Amino acid sequence: MMPKAKNLFLAVLGAGVLLAGGTTAQAAETTQTTEKPTIVLLHGAYADGSSWSGVTSRLQRDGYNVVAPAVPLRGIASDTSYLGGVLASIPGPKVLVGHSYGGALVSELADTPDVKSLVYVAAFIPEAGETLGALNSQFPGSELGPDTTNVISYPGGVDLALKPETAGPVLAADIPARQGAVFLAAQRPVAASAFSEPVQETAPAALPKYAVIPTGDKAIAPAAERFMATRAGATKVEVPGASHLVAVSQPSAVTQVIERAAR
Repeated sequence: MMPKAKNLFLAVLGAGVLLAGGTTAQAAETTQTTEKPTIVLLHGAYADGSSWSGVTSRLQRDGYNVVAPAVPLRGIASDTSYLGGVLASIPGPKVLVGHSYGGALVSELADTPDVKSLVYVAAFIPEAGETLGALNSQFPGSELGPDTTNVISYPGGVDLALKPETAGPVLAADIPARQGAVFLAAQRPVAASAFSEPVQETAPAALPKYAVIPTGDKAIAPAAERFMATRAGATKVEVPGASHLVAVSQPSAVTQVIERAAR
C-alpha cells in the first residue's frame, strides 16, 4: 500500500473507532438516564402486600420492577429499621409509595439513597414530632374508633384489629362486600403504640411528592389528607367517591399517579 493511501486508511479507521466509541458511550448514557425506578409499595395497618395487587400488576405490565414488602406493623421506628434493610437490597433509583400508616414510613425512609420521589395514597404525611393518632383526630371525618376496633392484649404488648362487621363500610364502601370481607378476614393486627409513637423525620422538601386523596375516605378524613399534602408541598390528585382502599377499588387511577412520579 502506498504511504499516502496507508495514512488515509489509518485516519479513516481511527475516526471510525472514535465514532463507534462515542456512539457506545451515548447509548450507555441514554440507558442510564432512562432506567425505570423500582416501585416500592408499603401497605398500611391491618393489611399486607396483596392490597397492592391491582396496582402491582399494572406497574409490572408497564415494565416496572415492583417490591411490595410485608410491613411488620410493630411501630414506626421498628418498621423503619426493617424496611431500611429492604431498601438497601434494591439497587438503583426507587419511588416510595405508602398507603395509610405506610405514609409515615415513606416519610421516615425518604432520605434513603436513590429515592427519587414519594407517593402517599390515602396516607398520613406527618412531620417530625407528630403522632398519627393526633393527626387523625385533628379533622372531623374519621369513623375509626372503639366501634370498629378490637383490642388484643398479649404478653408482649397490645395490638389493634378491626371488627369485620363494622369496619367494612368504613374502609371499603366502594368495593364488593364479599371482597371487603376477604380483606378483613386476612387482616394483620398493628401495634397500638404505632399511633402514639412520634415520627422522627419530615420528608425532605426537595423530593417530589404526590398525594392520592380519595374523597370518600372514612378512615382518614379527606380534609386531613388535603392539609397534610398541602403542607408537604405534594401534588394532590383527588379520586371522587373512592374509599380508603382506593388502591383496591381504583387501581388504574393510583397507578397513573405512581407512574407520573416515576417519570
